[in-house]
Amino acid sequence: MISVKLQKVINSQIQAEMYSANLYLAMSGYCMSKGLKGFANWLRVQYQEETMHALKFVDYILARGGELELKEIDATPTEFGKPVEVFEKILAHEEHVTNLINKLHEVAVEEKDVAAQIFTQWFVTEQVEEESTASGILEQLKMVGDKSSGLFYLDKELATRTYQPPAANA
Repeated sequence: MISVKLQKVINSQIQAEMYSANLYLAMSGYCMSKGLKGFANWLRVQYQEETMHALKFVDYILARGGELELKEIDATPTEFGKPVEVFEKILAHEEHVTNLINKLHEVAVEEKDVAAQIFTQWFVTEQVEEESTASGILEQLKMVGDKSSGLFYLDKELATRTYQPPAANA
């Protein structure tokens, strides 16, 4: 059985993950409207990943006998600026999510819930990857600067990303 305190934090995390999904979908649409189909693709895949993260939390809370409480999700912005500004926002957002995941893990430790500690470890590791990826693309965008040829090359590279659901045991 899951504690009330942990259940509350996980329900809040579901809300945060769904906001992340909506944010990346909004960014995808924004990039598509600017003719950056590769950036739009990368962000749409990110949307799929964030949705999957939310569902992992939903499944976990239900498997532990908890009560699912879906909360309202705030509206996202509609303007994001130049590609470098988009990825600055992405990196800042992922750092925010990392803090939320760390707090969730801390609650699992405080509650002495070993199963939850093991479960949240996957997300801790995932956030390292999320921040590293966003940071890497941001650095490439900074190197490209205002050179459209570099931007279009990067756009072509980002178009190759596909959604890869995690293994069933992940």
